[in-house]
Amino acid sequence: MRVSVPGIPQAILDAKPIYSVKSIKEATERLSEFLGIGNVTVLTGAGVSVDSGIRAYRGDDGRYMNPNYKLRSYLGYPPVRDAQPNTTHFALAALQHTSHVSRLITQNVDGLHHKALRKAATTHWDSMRIQENILELHGTLHHVHCNRGHVVDRNTFQDRLSAANPRWYEYAEELERTGMQPRTNPDGDVAVEQLGISYSDFIVPNCPDCLFEGHQNSVLKPEVIFFGESIPKAVKDRSYHDIETCDKLLLMGTTLATYSAFRLLKHALELNKRVMLLNMGPSRADGLPGIVKLDIPSGAVMRDVARNVIGSRATEDPIVSEMLQSGVVNPPSTNDDDRSPRAAG
Repeated sequence: MRVSVPGIPQAILDAKPIYSVKSIKEATERLSEFLGIGNVTVLTGAGVSVDSGIRAYRGDDGRYMNPNYKLRSYLGYPPVRDAQPNTTHFALAALQHTSHVSRLITQNVDGLHHKALRKAATTHWDSMRIQENILELHGTLHHVHCNRGHVVDRNTFQDRLSAANPRWYEYAEELERTGMQPRTNPDGDVAVEQLGISYSDFIVPNCPDCLFEGHQNSVLKPEVIFFGESIPKAVKDRSYHDIETCDKLLLMGTTLATYSAFRLLKHALELNKRVMLLNMGPSRADGLPGIVKLDIPSGAVMRDVARNVIGSRATEDPIVSEMLQSGVVNPPSTNDDDRSPRAAG
């Protein structure tokens, strides 16, 4: 089966750049005003996680950078698992904690928004409250399910893979020791062909729950919506609800190339919501009326924006203060561009 990767229409990529705010000072002021009153839904994309060392799907020119998207994530999952929230994740967490951001919808499957809330506000944000406030539009890498519906924690599944593939486990350990981890995509996929090896001898063990029920079943996948799959109705309905109940929509670090995200923008515009876009380079929203575009990376402004919006509580509230002093800034190498030739996977 050939899967079509969603993209930005060529006419937008080829068009002359539209007017957008490129000044950090002006972007900070506009975002502070936009978020100040509260009741904002935020929709985030891969660009938000770049400072955590997770590569974006598209470059500054908006073109897709990962031509090999089949999941080979035994090697690719650990870097995503070990990634730490960056300053944008913590700034958004602070804005959620102070109720300025009422709902957060993320296209990312890395779990870093959740990790930011848990790190700084464990006693205030239990798992149920986090799930109520963060919607993972495209699922999560941190759980795996078989095709009969049994779900397992990804770390447990990773241990099962290691036990079934001792040679691969030793290889993964060697990669970690030497720091030679292959380039990892936001969905945990890596290309192994360029390393001169293949997955031909890799074993996926049977689901233990299926074996207990008398079935042999080694068909398992992360709880991620792959290209070509449909979003569950419950997730789609909740995403629409989060748009309908907010006053404003902030789009951040996303080109809106996937229709699941773009239709939320369309829905917001149909409801006459105020919309602001914080994203570097072209996006599918370019040219649409009623959108203020800030052509600035989120990491350059969001910590200052959060301090402006939250006010004195940013220093007086120990939880908020910790959030606004936290976060890594560890972007991938600037020459890590996956449009260079790579073997098809």
